Amino acid sequence: MNLTESLKADDPARYFGILRGAVSVRRHFDLLTWLQGDIQRYVPHDIMAAAWGDFERGSLRYDIASPLPGVRTGEITDGAIAPLLHQLFRRWVEFGRQPYTLDTGDAGFALDADNAADALGGPVGGALRRMRSSLVHGICDERGRHDCLYVLFSSATVHGDKHRSNIEIILPYLDTALRQVAHLPTQQRRRASDFVLGSPAASARSDEGDASPPLSPREKEIMEWVRLGKTNQEVGMILEISEFTVKNHLQRIFKKFGVYNRTHAVTRFEKQYPRQYQRNDRP
Repeated sequence: MNLTESLKADDPARYFGILRGAVSVRRHFDLLTWLQGDIQRYVPHDIMAAAWGDFERGSLRYDIASPLPGVRTGEITDGAIAPLLHQLFRRWVEFGRQPYTLDTGDAGFALDADNAADALGGPVGGALRRMRSSLVHGICDERGRHDCLYVLFSSATVHGDKHRSNIEIILPYLDTALRQVAHLPTQQRRRASDFVLGSPAASARSDEGDASPPLSPREKEIMEWVRLGKTNQEVGMILEISEFTVKNHLQRIFKKFGVYNRTHAVTRFEKQYPRQYQRNDRP
């Protein structure tokens, strides 16, 4: 059912009930209750995943709301969930920041092991692999200077045009509801997600170079070749180590830098070791 059609002919009281419910949300439980109410008529889903922050630097925070057993924010790790949400965010940008749907069929949603620092297992990973469709939209927060991505996963519904239309209308209220919920203790403790753009703490980290744990000599050696555009296989051949060993080193480097892909790792590497790696020797 289309929300605009509902307003005209079906039940405007239900629609305004959704709006009132959004401004009443204060806790995660309130958010989950609201999402499992009348919103399901317009954007049916089993899991709501949200990510917000600086997608370019990989400095994000996450939240998950779902009635499924064990599918909770505290059960995910940044290194595991980030690659999937980054991929969905890039598509959203490519589509002109318009809502879109993604259907996977029986394959479900899984992570690219080459990009993830940790495998997404447990209840969250298992639930995502059972999902068959996703509805994706976001909001660009110009004042806060960051993006907010919202993904609604469904195991049964194949999202279509009417759902894309509905999420455009509902998203501002979903965004308002989530902003009224305090961070969980697990969210506050996460190092990689602890960067809030525009805050004094964020500015201080930026001024200090956002220093990360030091790299070992071997890790520096690998990053120098990655910086020059070499693949894992090529780096392994140059250093006479296996491609698998290179991959393991890179995963440790990603964790140290708090990033999720090679591009972000190179940026952090050059920033953390400026005197050594400012040579104009890119191919």
